[in-house]
Amino acid sequence: MGTPSFAVPILRAIHESHHVLMAVVTQPDRPRGRGRKLAISPVKELAVELGLPIMQPRTTRDEAFIGEVDRMSPDLIVVAAYGRLLTKDLLDIPPRGCINVHASLLPKYRGAAPIQWAIAKGERRTGVTIIKMDEGMDTGDILLTQEVEIGDEDTAQSLHDRLARTGARLIVKALDQSDRGTLRPMPQSHADASYAPLLKKEDGLIDWSQGAREIFNRIRGFNPWPGAFTYLKGMQLKIFRGEIIDQEARDVPGKVVQSGPEGVKVATGKGFLLIREVQLEGRKKMPIREFLIGNEIPPGTQMG
Repeated sequence: MGTPSFAVPILRAIHESHHVLMAVVTQPDRPRGRGRKLAISPVKELAVELGLPIMQPRTTRDEAFIGEVDRMSPDLIVVAAYGRLLTKDLLDIPPRGCINVHASLLPKYRGAAPIQWAIAKGERRTGVTIIKMDEGMDTGDILLTQEVEIGDEDTAQSLHDRLARTGARLIVKALDQSDRGTLRPMPQSHADASYAPLLKKEDGLIDWSQGAREIFNRIRGFNPWPGAFTYLKGMQLKIFRGEIIDQEARDVPGKVVQSGPEGVKVATGKGFLLIREVQLEGRKKMPIREFLIGNEIPPGTQMG
């Protein structure tokens, strides 16, 4: 059971292993783009390519869907970014249970956007956790984990891709251990839990009173979506790449103190941020050198 691109390497890895896939469950086709044409999920696209049976219930409470899964009698259900909580009726069907591939080191960053918030909060490491699912949100017993480092050059997209590949390797290991009966569930420490809520567009708004490091992390964590943004002369300006300058900033946060081909230097609550890549509302993304050719940002300009 999975829907977005994160789940694609996981589906492919299971398909290429000796384990037998009975069916793929993904969310219904959704209208997308300006034309609002129905589009299939990345998981469905791969399932079609592999010739696998596909199920697309509108809700996991659908009795016909639950009945069909029950008749199939799977040994185990794998869930990876499916996008819906599973009901107890569904969780109870497979004798080996339902196991989930989650992109954080649980119990930290339970929820819908663990990759983005781990970067935005300045974590230096994250990982993938395989859990045995219960009725809660990422609260089940831990089966396997693998750590992954977060570098300063990482964005949500680059880390997403690495974690998806890590999850693909780890789920096959978990399935192999399930076959051998060697998986050892370990309860989570709920007191140490933190949450990664679904991202909203407004989460990307830059608060220049924060330090340069905090802003830098949010730029990386919210790339590609929703994008970290500020306002320049009343127009939204997305910032996709920046650099921290550890100097004491005595200027008003958000004030441009230097502007040139190497970047636009902006004061923050602590230090400066050198803006290197931007996208003005209605325009394409471009390096700051190109942007400044047709858009002046003189020193003294106030961002936000």
